[in-house]
Amino acid sequence: MLKLLKNLQKRDLLFLIISTGFIVLQVWLELKIPEYMQTIVSLIISVENSMNEILHNGGLMLVCAVASAISSVIVGFFSARIATNLARRLRGKVFNKVIDFSSAEVKHFSTASLITRTTNDITQVQNILAIGLQLLIKAPVMAIWALCKIVSTNWQWTTATAVSVGIIFVFIVVIIIAVLPKFKKVQTLTDNLNRVTREELTGTRVVRAFNAEQYQADKFEKANDDITKTHLFTVNFMSFLEPVMMLVMSGLPLAIYLIGAWLIHGEANIFTQTEIFSQMTTFSTYAIQVVMSFVMLVMIFIMLPRAQVSAKRILEVLETKSTIVDGKGSDTPIKKGEVQFVNVGFKYPDAEEYVLHDISFKAERGQTVAFIGSTGSGKSTLINLVPRLYDATEGQVIVDGVNVKDYKISDLNNIVGYIAQKPILFSGTVNSNVKFGEVDGKKVPDENVDYALDISQSKFVYELENQKDARIDQGGKNVSGGQKQRLAIARALARKPEILIFDDSFSALDYKTDKLLREAIKEKAEGTTCLIVAQRIGTIKNADKIIVLDSGKIVGEGTHDELMESCEVYKEIALSQLSKEELENA
Repeated sequence: MLKLLKNLQKRDLLFLIISTGFIVLQVWLELKIPEYMQTIVSLIISVENSMNEILHNGGLMLVCAVASAISSVIVGFFSARIATNLARRLRGKVFNKVIDFSSAEVKHFSTASLITRTTNDITQVQNILAIGLQLLIKAPVMAIWALCKIVSTNWQWTTATAVSVGIIFVFIVVIIIAVLPKFKKVQTLTDNLNRVTREELTGTRVVRAFNAEQYQADKFEKANDDITKTHLFTVNFMSFLEPVMMLVMSGLPLAIYLIGAWLIHGEANIFTQTEIFSQMTTFSTYAIQVVMSFVMLVMIFIMLPRAQVSAKRILEVLETKSTIVDGKGSDTPIKKGEVQFVNVGFKYPDAEEYVLHDISFKAERGQTVAFIGSTGSGKSTLINLVPRLYDATEGQVIVDGVNVKDYKISDLNNIVGYIAQKPILFSGTVNSNVKFGEVDGKKVPDENVDYALDISQSKFVYELENQKDARIDQGGKNVSGGQKQRLAIARALARKPEILIFDDSFSALDYKTDKLLREAIKEKAEGTTCLIVAQRIGTIKNADKIIVLDSGKIVGEGTHDELMESCEVYKEIALSQLSKEELENA
C-alpha cells in the first residue's frame, strides 16, 4: 500500500498536509466542547450562577461545533481529491503497462483479472484513501489527546474506559484473524466471476447453437455462489460489529455514572459532590471520544485488509516487466522488405518443449511466402515472431537486415503490417478503423483509405448508408465475418508497410474474393513482401515460395509444383482439398 502512495504528486502531499492540519483543529475543537460543558454544569449548580456566563460558554460550544463541522467538510473535500487523483493516476499507469505487455504477460494474468485490477482493485484503494485517510489520522490523535485529559482524573473511571478499549481491541484482533483471509479470497473469486461472465457474453452464439444455456448458467451459478458465500461470511461476521460497539458505547457511560453515583454517595461535602458530578459529565464525554477513536480504528481495520490485497494485485501488474522491450535502435535498414529466419527455435514461457525447431528461410522483397501445415504445426507461432508478439528463444529473426530485437517496437510496427487470425474491429466508423494508429508518428492520410479499401475488395463500404462514415459496433458485430476480415486487411494496407503478414486472414473470404484480393495486392502494392499462413491450397498455390511445417519443423520448401513432387506432407494436404484435375486447373 505504501508503494502505491509514492504515486502521490506534490499537490496531493500539500492537500494531505492541509487535511492533517484541519483534522488536528477538528479534534481540538471537539475536545474543547466538554471543557465548556463542565464550566456550564459548574455554573448551573453554583449558588451564584450567571446566565450571561452560561450563555457565553454555550455560545463558545456552538462555535466549536460549527467550526468542527466546517473542518470535517474541508478534510472530506481534500481527502476525496487526493484519492481521486491517485486512482486516476493508477488507472492510467496500469492501462499503459498492460498495453506494453506481450501475449505472455496477458496470458499470465488473464484478461478478466487485468480488468478487475484496473477497476475494482483501484476502487478499493481509492475508497480507503477517501474514507480511511481522515479516520486514520483523526483516530489516534483524538484517542491520545482525550486520554491525556482524563488519565489522571479518577482511577475508577479510567479503569472502566480501559476495559471498554480492551473489548474493542480484542474484537479487532479477532476480525484480522478470521476475516483477512476471506478478503484475499474475494478478489480471486471476482476475477473468476468476470472470466465466466466474459466467456458467456463473447460466446453467446456458440452457447445458443449448442443448447448450452443451462451448462453456462450452472457454471455462472457456481462462480456466483462461491463469491456470495465468501461475502456472506465476512458480512455475517461484521454484523457483530455494530451491536458490540453500541454495547460498549452505551455501557461505558452507564459504568461511569454508576461509579460517579457511588463516589458522590460516599461524600458528605456538597461542594465535593458538585465537583465530582462536574468531572463525571466531562469524563463521560471524553471517554466516549476515546471509544469512538477505537471504533474508527475498527472501521479502518475492516477496510484496510481488502485494500491491501487490492494494492498488492495492482503492484503485481505495475512491477511486472514485459518480456518484449525496445531495442537500442538501429541505422536505416538497407534491405527493405526482406525477412530472414536463422536457426530459430521457440518455446512458450514456462513450457518445456519447443514449438519451433531450427527454422531457417528467407523472403526477398516483393515475394509472397506462404506457410502451410497441419493444425498445431507452428505456423501462426512462426509469423508471430516477426512483429515480436513473442521473441525467439533461439536463433535470429531478421527484418530488413536487422535483428528484430534491435528495433524499437514502434519502428518495427511501421515496417510490418499484421492481420491477425481473428480480426478485431473497434467501435467507431469504417474510416476510424481503417485509419487506426499512426505511421512514423503521423496519422494515416485520408487518401490511403480509398487505396486500402480498393485493394482489400471492400467495395461494400460504398454501398452503406454513410459509406466510410458508417458506424462500426464494438468488435465489428454489425458486419459479417468476411466484411470484418476485409476491413482488417484494409487497416494494414492503409499503412503501406514493407511487409504484410496474413495469419490465416483469408479464411472467411469466398474463393473469388480471395483471388481478387491477392491479385490486387500483387498489382497495386508492388514491392510489398507478403507472409501468408493459410489452410487452403488455392490461397497459396501461386506463392513464390511455400514452406511446409510439421511438428514445428520445416519438412518442405519450394513452389507448388516442386512440393507436389518432393513433399509428401504437402501432397497429402493438397489432395485432401482438391483433386488432381482441380489442382492442375486451379
